[in-house]
Amino acid sequence: MNKELVVGLVSISDRASTGVYEDKGIPALQEWLASALTTPWRAETRLIADDRPSIEQTLIDLVDNAGCHLVLTTGGTGPALRDVTPEATLAVADKEMPGFGEEMRRISLNFVPTAILSRQVAVIRRQALIINLPGQPKSIKETLEGVRTADGTVSHVGIFAAVPYCIDLIGGPYAETNPAVIKAFRPKSAIRPPQG
Repeated sequence: MNKELVVGLVSISDRASTGVYEDKGIPALQEWLASALTTPWRAETRLIADDRPSIEQTLIDLVDNAGCHLVLTTGGTGPALRDVTPEATLAVADKEMPGFGEEMRRISLNFVPTAILSRQVAVIRRQALIINLPGQPKSIKETLEGVRTADGTVSHVGIFAAVPYCIDLIGGPYAETNPAVIKAFRPKSAIRPPQG
């Protein structure tokens, strides 16, 4: 039996957290995960301000107390003064996973030249992978899922292809994906037979 994957979803926005406008980050993440994951999962959601101590405490709480295996943040990764998500994420990390940030910027550069202004990072804390995603729902989908040509063929694989195997390696549950959305990649030796 697959253990349930627990995913922390954190939207970081001064204005959304105070009700100035509706948060679009968490709904976008929930919708994408519902289409992508085919094994049991549940979300722990948090809507917080662009405030470094709050971000650090939220990430610690989601991993250490809520038992999240994966934490996805959205917002606060640009060069603006209030954008401190990467600093907060690195502050709670045991290991940095630089390939995720590099690849997210590379994917986003297919769409906008300002992708180079993004400072997203990914880290391991205990037995959880924490990834900073972009703030816009369209960009969230693109970085997770990848770039498709006009006929729907994937021309640049999204970062989520590597996430299930990373979770395996750090001791989390075996997560499977819908290949029509994103095909999880694992070495042949790490692939388990489909759960019936």
